[in-house]
Amino acid sequence: QVQLVESGGGLVQAGESLRLSCAASGTIVHINFMGWYRQAPGKQRDLVEAITSGGITNYADSVKGRFTISRDNAKNTVYLQMDNLKPEDTAVYYCNADVRLTYYSGTYRTYWGQGTQVTVSS
Repeated sequence: QVQLVESGGGLVQAGESLRLSCAASGTIVHINFMGWYRQAPGKQRDLVEAITSGGITNYADSVKGRFTISRDNAKNTVYLQMDNLKPEDTAVYYCNADVRLTYYSGTYRTYWGQGTQVTVSS
């Protein structure tokens, strides 16, 4: 089994920064995509930013130039540096990873973290 443990959320004022971390543990052969999603009250869960094991990134237009994703493949950890935060960034942020569990199968399974609250006051 695989667990994703997030940390780094909190309450900040507009213009400030936060750094989220997500560490994957368990039976892991390889992790392809790792990413961050967010869900505000009453809204769907949307992609914020994702990164492949090779460092290719994909991000939402709303965070361009403000958020930066990175990962440490040796530690199975992904980070999200969030700068110049805005009240509309307020949401629960979820970590996501596509994990290969065995050497015998090429199948990847998707796992989610429990979520961490980010609140930005104006």
